[in-house]
Amino acid sequence: MNQKQDIPLAAPSVRSFRGVVSGLVYLFENVMPDPFTLAIWLTLLVGAAAYCWAPHGGVLTILSSWYDGTFKIVGFALQMILIFASGYAISDSPLAQKGLRALAATASTPTRAALLVVPLVAIASWFNWGVGLVGGALLAREIAKRTRVDFAWLVAACYSGCAIVTNSGLSSSIALSQASHGNALNLVEKATGQLVPLSHTVFAPFVYIPTIVVTAVVTAIFIAIHPKPDRMVCFPKSADTESDTGAAREPASRASSFGARLDRSILGTAILVLFGASYLAIDWSTNGFNLGINTMILVFMLIGLVLQRTPIAYAESIRRAAGQTGAMLLQFPLYGGIMGIMTGTGLASVISSGFLLIATSATLPLWSYLSSLVITLFIPSSGGHWAVQGPFVIPAALSLHADIARTSMGVALAENVSVLLQPFWVVPVVAIAGIRIQPVMAYTSIAFLVSLVVYAVALAPVF
Repeated sequence: MNQKQDIPLAAPSVRSFRGVVSGLVYLFENVMPDPFTLAIWLTLLVGAAAYCWAPHGGVLTILSSWYDGTFKIVGFALQMILIFASGYAISDSPLAQKGLRALAATASTPTRAALLVVPLVAIASWFNWGVGLVGGALLAREIAKRTRVDFAWLVAACYSGCAIVTNSGLSSSIALSQASHGNALNLVEKATGQLVPLSHTVFAPFVYIPTIVVTAVVTAIFIAIHPKPDRMVCFPKSADTESDTGAAREPASRASSFGARLDRSILGTAILVLFGASYLAIDWSTNGFNLGINTMILVFMLIGLVLQRTPIAYAESIRRAAGQTGAMLLQFPLYGGIMGIMTGTGLASVISSGFLLIATSATLPLWSYLSSLVITLFIPSSGGHWAVQGPFVIPAALSLHADIARTSMGVALAENVSVLLQPFWVVPVVAIAGIRIQPVMAYTSIAFLVSLVVYAVALAPVF
C-alpha cells in the first residue's frame, strides 16, 4: 500500500532534505534531555547570564527574583491549564470523537495525512490552542491506528499545525490581553488609556496572511520529509489497548441513587450554561463584544459542557485532561523562576534594549520579533513572556511613533516560531499521543526554519 503513496524521490533536493531530517532525528534523540531537565539547566544558564551582564545581577537579587517568579506565575499557569483542559473536553466529547474517527479514515496515505492534519489543526488552534493541541494529538492517534505512517512525523505535523498559528488566533494571550479592559497584562492601556482591538491584531492582514502562507508551506514541507518506508517507526499497536478513562468505577449500588441521577442529568449542565451564557450576553451587550483570557475559558467551557451533555461526563473529561497536565505543572514554576530572574535582574531589558537601540519606527516590529525569538526560548509562555518584554517594547513604540499593534504582534508571532524548538508545549501532546518527545522535535525544527522566515518577511518594513 505504501509504495503508491509516497511522492517521487528522484529529485536530489528531496533526498538531501530527508537526509537532513534523519540527521536531526539522530541529534535530538542523543542530545536533547527531558524537558524538565532542560528547564533546570536553562535556569542555571539564565542565572549565570544575569550574574555576568544584568544591571542588578547580585546573587541575592537572582535568588529572590527566582523565588518570586516561581510563585507569581501560579495564577497565569492555572489560566493556561484551564484553556488546555477546556479544549480537551471539547475534543474528548462523543461528537468530536466521532468526527476525529471519520476524518482519520480519509487519511489513507502520509500525503493525505499531512494535507489533513496541518491545516485542520491550524484552524482549530486559531480558535483555541487547547482544542488544536489536544485534538491534534488525538487525531494523530486515530490516523496512526489506520494508516502506515511514521508516528513521530505525524505527531510533529499535528503539533506544528497548532504552534504556527497559536498566537495569531482568538486565544492569543498577547492579543487578547491588549484588547481586554483592566487586564493586568494590558500594557498598552496602562501606557495610553487605549485598547488594541482584535481587528488591529488577529484580524489584521499582516497577521492573517502570513499565518495562511506558513500553514500552506509547512504542509508541503511535511509531505516532502516523510521518511521512506524502510525508515518509518509506526504507532505501537499495544498502546491502543490501554484504558484512558482514569476514573474509578461507580459502585452498582450507587448507579440508581439520587446523586447518580443528578450526575447524569442535563439539568446541571443547563444551569451552568445558563449562568455563563447570561453573563456573556449582558457583558457583551453593555460593553461591546470582546474576548479576554477569562472570557475565552468561559466560552470554551460552555461549549464543552454542551458537547459532553451531563455534569459527570464533563467532570470525567476534565479528569482525563488533568492527567496530561502534570508536566506542565512541573515546568510552569521553573519557567516562572526564569522569568523572575530575567525581570528582577534587568536581564530581559538588556536583551530587548540591545535590539531596540538600532530600531526605527519602521523596523521596530521586526526587531521586537527577533528579540522575542531569543526570550521565548527561556520563557515559552506568551503571557509570561509579554510581562517580561512588553514593558520595553511598548514604551519604545510610543517613543519612536511606531505601530503599537504591529510591535505587539511581533512579540506574539515569534512565539509561533520559537515554540517549535522549545519543548514546553510539546510535553502534553506527546503525553496524549504516547510517544517520546525527541524524535517529534526533530521534525518540528524543520517547521521552525520555515515559519521563522515567513513571519519575519511579514513584519519587514517593506510590508
